[in-house]
Amino acid sequence: MPSSDEPDVLDCLVIGGGPAGLTAALYLARYKRSVAVFDAGRSRAEWIPRSHNYPGFPSGISGHELLGLLRTQASSYEISLVNARVDSLARAGELFEARFEGGTARARSVLLATGIIDVEPEIDGHDEAVHRGLIRYCPVCDGYEAADKRIGVYGAGIGAVNKAKFLRSYSRDVALVLSGDEPLDEEDLRASGITLIRAPNRLRIDERNIVALCEGKEIAFDVLYPALGCKAGSPLATGLGATCNDVGCLDVDEHQQTTVPGIYAAGDVVSDLHQIAVGTGHAAIAATHIHKTLPPNPR
Repeated sequence: MPSSDEPDVLDCLVIGGGPAGLTAALYLARYKRSVAVFDAGRSRAEWIPRSHNYPGFPSGISGHELLGLLRTQASSYEISLVNARVDSLARAGELFEARFEGGTARARSVLLATGIIDVEPEIDGHDEAVHRGLIRYCPVCDGYEAADKRIGVYGAGIGAVNKAKFLRSYSRDVALVLSGDEPLDEEDLRASGITLIRAPNRLRIDERNIVALCEGKEIAFDVLYPALGCKAGSPLATGLGATCNDVGCLDVDEHQQTTVPGIYAAGDVVSDLHQIAVGTGHAAIAATHIHKTLPPNPR
């Protein structure tokens, strides 16, 4: 419930119900602050088949399981979990007003945990392949599990090249499968031990592999890492003047506050290091600063 004299005003509106958003809400609730989490049900964490690098789970944990545990924990506090997409965010005097299908919500502060959306390759059965671990997006998360496998990186430009080089730490069999015709330093790729495969005619999934059809020849990979770019979920903040980098990730200070006072951001919408541990750390920092800058709430 709101802790202010205005019963319909939240201390903080959290937009995004992934690990960062839910962690921020937990901290705020434990600070006795009124908080609601608005979530459209598109957390990138939901795609994780099993994470083995999130501390505290020696056998790993799926994104679905982790989100379920966080929601269960949130339900033990006075946190409103709203299954809705926030369509707009505006100033309303000293408050922020969020509009969503079915109503509006007002808050003294906002925390964006809206993440990123990966650009997906055009391949039939993409979603199922992600759940099976045939298509992966984060080598920092699961490059270890791809050790000694046949790895394909699908993309173009420096981002794809860097991802392929990163994965060479795990396997001798790494290929850069070009999605376009951008010029590349082929000698540098060869020196790095990376095979270059020109734009394939198509990609398909079979029972155990991702297969690239190139000039009549089929090349199979145990795992494919798309490197086609992403879009950050920052327009709600940038629409109010918050600054961001060329990818759309929001600029924040040491307290996770954006360049718009009162709007904070945590997780992938801020950082290029797309890690749950990073996002939850951002959330703890942001929630604590929000609590300290709001009016006192003595009991």
